[in-house]
Amino acid sequence: MPAYVIFTRTRTRDSAQLELYAKQAPAFLAGHEGTYRARFGRCETREGAAVEGVGMLEFPTFEAAQAWYDSPAYQQASQHRYRGADYNVVIVEGLPREQK
Repeated sequence: MPAYVIFTRTRTRDSAQLELYAKQAPAFLAGHEGTYRARFGRCETREGAAVEGVGMLEFPTFEAAQAWYDSPAYQQASQHRYRGADYNVVIVEGLPREQK
């Protein structure tokens, strides 16, 4: 089953740090089967606490998503994200793909 890593940005503190983080995306995704499904485009909060933006990566399995998040390349790059903004990050298992 696919899994998703969902990032919700609640407050930007240093946009230069976020730019450094974004520039490292090709390197921290290398060797992992992650695919962006949303990348901080237009969003609207309808319920709950407001967010500035949402990013979502799809992986083939929950374990693959965990492995990517825990990888040294991502953990190093994420230091810029931590300095740049406040986020919530969730890994969630998706529904089985429908058979054709």
